[in-house]
Amino acid sequence: MRNQGKKIDEVATSQIKISVPVGANKLLGNVLEQINSNREIKTLWKILNINAIERLGYTDHGPTHFNIVANYGLQIARIFEKKGIKMSVVSDFGLTYDHAEVIIFLACIMHDFGMSIHRVNHEQFSLFIARDYLKEILSFLPVEEKMVVMSETLHAIISHSHGSAGATSTIEGGIVRIADALDMSKGRSRIPYRMGNVDIHSVSANAIESVEVLPGHERAVEIRVTMTTEAGIFQLDDFVEEKLAASKLQKYVEVRSYLREHGRERLYKEYNL
Repeated sequence: MRNQGKKIDEVATSQIKISVPVGANKLLGNVLEQINSNREIKTLWKILNINAIERLGYTDHGPTHFNIVANYGLQIARIFEKKGIKMSVVSDFGLTYDHAEVIIFLACIMHDFGMSIHRVNHEQFSLFIARDYLKEILSFLPVEEKMVVMSETLHAIISHSHGSAGATSTIEGGIVRIADALDMSKGRSRIPYRMGNVDIHSVSANAIESVEVLPGHERAVEIRVTMTTEAGIFQLDDFVEEKLAASKLQKYVEVRSYLREHGRERLYKEYNL
């Protein structure tokens, strides 16, 4: 018998759980319950994470990443709602903020599905994988609502990366693009460090202490990034240039970085796009 590698742990896979605050959104609650009971999706996350980490030496692209991104996405969406910023699915199709949250959530947890096939053009591969699951998960909706939510989710998926279709054309897609990039704090750089991949990206990420989404002062949302060394600014510059600018939401988002030195924080850089 040939030597076997490690098998995917079925018990561990079944225990994977995405946790986001549902609030009064019953649509989101229904979708979240289905996601957390879907072992195919959980297994898919583990497959693409093996591709990302063990084969390519990237940072985590498994359920931890998707949980972080989904929470950031919903935080931004809920601040937008409080500030009176209308979601695209509301203004263009007459659906509700609850539908918008479902779109954002699903795109946040499915945007990297294509990495189970290949990193190159993964956002395009994600589309045909996600579509089958979206049809199943959203089957409780009326046909018209289901088709709109599916289409808007797929748009957010294809436009989450600068390597795909370019700038997004929806508020929801822009939120997903931003939320994906906010998973950049130092805990997320440990994997490439451990594997010996010490480059400017991992060094910069290791310098970022925390990333917070807050109600803004001059604009709707403030992205507050706290760094322990100036190296973190590379990661933040990349976020602003590659993600925020293409999200088309820069008029709603202010970005500030703070440098923590000797137990004190000082404003290091502000971005005004």
